[in-house]
Amino acid sequence: MTPARLVATFGGCGLSPRAPGTVGSFAALLLGLPMLRRPRMLTCAALAACIVGWWATERAGDGEDHSWIVIDEVAGMWIALLGCLPRDETAGAAKTSAGLLAPFLAFGLFRLFDITKPGLVGRLDRRHDALGVMGDDIVAGLFAAACTRALRLCGSGRGTGRAI
Repeated sequence: MTPARLVATFGGCGLSPRAPGTVGSFAALLLGLPMLRRPRMLTCAALAACIVGWWATERAGDGEDHSWIVIDEVAGMWIALLGCLPRDETAGAAKTSAGLLAPFLAFGLFRLFDITKPGLVGRLDRRHDALGVMGDDIVAGLFAAACTRALRLCGSGRGTGRAI
């Protein structure tokens, strides 16, 4: 296995015989959960996944979005998790992830946008190059992060004192 293919499959997650995109996204969720306590690390990991993913997709995928390429799902999922971060840096580690509800909400929304491909996600998906392969999942991650953040803000305004 070449280095580009190892990255593109996210260490082999993309070789799953069933739902490799979901497997890659779930692996990214599991690795992303501890990073919620370190916002800068999560941001850097998402950026690194975008850059290294672009390189790996160019080298290993020949511009096509093969089902075994899941580094794009990893980048998108880590971007989606950014919607789970606290509004301010002083919120503390305990409030960073607000339990598991917000990260799993981000996971579900990311998969929804990645599968249904609304608007710009679909337009990028129709490209046959590294920008299309990576871009649709990056935008789906941005959509999921924005929706997760909005739902968390709505949930914290109900007077219960608990945020999603």
